[in-house]
Amino acid sequence: MERRFKVYVYEEGELPVVHSGPSKNIYGIEGRFITEIEHGGWRFRTRQPLGAHVYFMPFSVAWMVKYIYTEGTFDQGPLKEFAKDYVRVISTKYPFWNRTQGADHFMLACHDWGPVTSKGNPHLYNTSIRVLCNANSSEGFNPQKDVSLPEIHMLNGDISSELLSVPKSTPRPYLAFFAGGVHGPIRPILLQHWKGRDPDLPVYEYLPNGLNYRNFMLKSKFCLCPSGYEVASPRIVEAIYAECVPVILSKYYVLPFSDVLKWEAFSIQVDVNDIPKLKEILQTVPEGKYRRLVEGVKAVKKHFVVNTPAKRLDVFHMILHSVWLRRLNLKLR
Repeated sequence: MERRFKVYVYEEGELPVVHSGPSKNIYGIEGRFITEIEHGGWRFRTRQPLGAHVYFMPFSVAWMVKYIYTEGTFDQGPLKEFAKDYVRVISTKYPFWNRTQGADHFMLACHDWGPVTSKGNPHLYNTSIRVLCNANSSEGFNPQKDVSLPEIHMLNGDISSELLSVPKSTPRPYLAFFAGGVHGPIRPILLQHWKGRDPDLPVYEYLPNGLNYRNFMLKSKFCLCPSGYEVASPRIVEAIYAECVPVILSKYYVLPFSDVLKWEAFSIQVDVNDIPKLKEILQTVPEGKYRRLVEGVKAVKKHFVVNTPAKRLDVFHMILHSVWLRRLNLKLR
């Protein structure tokens, strides 16, 4: 891929919604990817559209919500209209969209409304490669053509050095840990059964003053990662950074980079119906298996790191590799 893969980035569109995006907080991967592909100097970008394997539409759904959406209306129509208009512009100006109905084009969105925005054009939704954090297979996400994008919380635009530089002999006295808001269908079940119930398994709705979220992750063997309103959770990547084995509590979530990463080698998936038995399930994980899971977490950590500039095998490369795999399945006429 590194030698051959070429991406053409459409130059159409104006700031701030196109060619830009957020670079911090939970949607920051949108802006970081757009900036890297447009200005990072990597060999993947080509200025010659005839020589490209795929075509990137560099709009940011998070910035659409900020600059186009009218807060409080819940009217997603302007977002879909923007996507529709963008496809109209590039399909009128260039021949590439029409020859494949957009199958060799991709968009990238971490905002929850990425899938809805793509409905602005039926081929964008059904045919194009959609790189989405909201990778919900029950809501139209198709892993055969779409790419699951990890949700990465970059609070101030950077990843905490505490999580990226974990001491080798970190003691982990807690079996598992969770702290977070109660929203969506799964978290209320988790808190109902485990909030304040067991000192070995600290579960909080919100951490009391004086307690440190990162410290809990670093002191826990397992980190509980329940879905909220949408399937993706930044806790999965935070757990990987902290070398805390992620426990996936979700329905219909297509995990990031599962084409090439064996999630069963570095995480545990627990059925939502088994949340009442969570402690029993985690306690019965043999020590040898736990050690192998930790080694698996350490091995994949580099694939979820955001670097500026990008480095080989980091999240930027994993995203492009996932797009490349889907492009390989496409035969142009």
